[in-house]
Formats: sequence, C-alpha cells, structure tokens
Amino acid sequence: MNGSFDVSTVVFALLAIFVVWKLRSVLGTRTGNERPPTDPFARRNPADAANAAPDRGNVVSLPGAADHGVMSSPRVDDPDRWKGFATAGSPVAIGLDQIVKADPDFAVAPFIDGARAAYEAIILAFAKGDRQTLQPLLAKDVYDGFNTAITAREQRGEIVETTFVSLATPKIDDVQLRGKTAQISVQFAAQSISITKGADGKEIEGSSDTVADMLDLWTFAREIGSRDPNWKLVATETGR
Repeated sequence: MNGSFDVSTVVFALLAIFVVWKLRSVLGTRTGNERPPTDPFARRNPADAANAAPDRGNVVSLPGAADHGVMSSPRVDDPDRWKGFATAGSPVAIGLDQIVKADPDFAVAPFIDGARAAYEAIILAFAKGDRQTLQPLLAKDVYDGFNTAITAREQRGEIVETTFVSLATPKIDDVQLRGKTAQISVQFAAQSISITKGADGKEIEGSSDTVADMLDLWTFAREIGSRDPNWKLVATETGR
C-alpha cells in the first residue's frame, strides 16, 4: 500500500502543477469599437495625461505589444534599422533611437501590431459601451471622456452598431521621450459602417449602405524602467 500511495501522490502533484500552470497562462493573458463623438476624441495634451500619477492596477498589455525577449532591438549602426517605420535621420527615427537606448527590450513591429489591435478593440468597445474593456486601456482623463459620452448615449436610450470594413497599416507620426515616459503617436486610417439607433429601434444616424472614413491620431505612453511593459492610450485626435 505504501508503494501505491507514493505513486498516487506523485500523480496528483503533477496534475496540480499542470492545472496551476494552465490557470496562470489563461488568467495572465488579456487582449487588450462606433466612431466616438467629439468629446472623447477631442484633442488632448498627451504630456498632461502621461505625467499624471499612474494607476498600475488598471493597466493591461496592448495586444501583441509586449514581446520582451522575443525580438531584439536593431543595431544602432544599421542605417535601415527603422525601415518600414521611419525614414533614417527623421524625428521619428531619432525618437525611436532614444526609446531603444532607454529600453533595449523595445521592438517597434510588435508595438505597431499591438496598437492596431488596441485601436479596433477600443473603437468596438466604445460602440458597445463596454467600460470593462475600455478602462484598463485608457489613461484616466481619456477614459472619463469616453465614459461621459457612453453615459449620455445610454440616457437617450441609443445603441450603436459598428463594423470595420478596412484598417490600413498604422503609421508612426511622432515619438517623444519625456523624462522616463515614452510617448508614441500613431496614425490610423480606417473605414467602417456605423449605425446609431434610437430608443424606438429606428436608425437616427448612419446607414448600413454608408462606409465612413476614419482618420485618427492616438498617442500611447509607457514609463521606461518599469517592469510593466504595458502602454496606455493617453491622447486622441481626429481628422489629421
């Protein structure tokens, strides 16, 4: 019986380790859209949001943005190190160099992939009024603007249905390193179909036959030196 007991103990121990590992892999992975009205997308100063006291409990990874240890930073002596993302010697390239110097783990391609996924997720979550998805991805003042617009829409009894038709590859518009805070502004060009329905279910804005152009400039920020590799949306601007 002792032999049988010992074998069972080992088996259950291995099963317990496997279950814990699976839970960690699932719970530790979070992925982090109607065209928002003027207030949530009004021009903001990204420096003000970035310098605000961070709420680390509300931060999640931009999907695909945190790939530390997977991709290495480009060599600083490689003239084509930012090819496809920035022209050599441009302010954007210089800014990327500064970020890499401060954070060698930064890789631009995963960041762009994550920014694109976050853009779609935020736009769709705003349309659905999904505050739970929005809050961790946005800086507090940006979230407050989105939340105010959602609340007003709910009080009117309106619902929004949004579908992405296309989304071009995002382009980096500006890169800044302000103290220990890295800021990257990304331009998004997309097409979508968005319909707003009133409390009676009738369409009051948009049409299923109308494809609208979307041009947005969003700024993401992250504290360099922090173990947390996550970025948050700190400013939005439309029509640029």
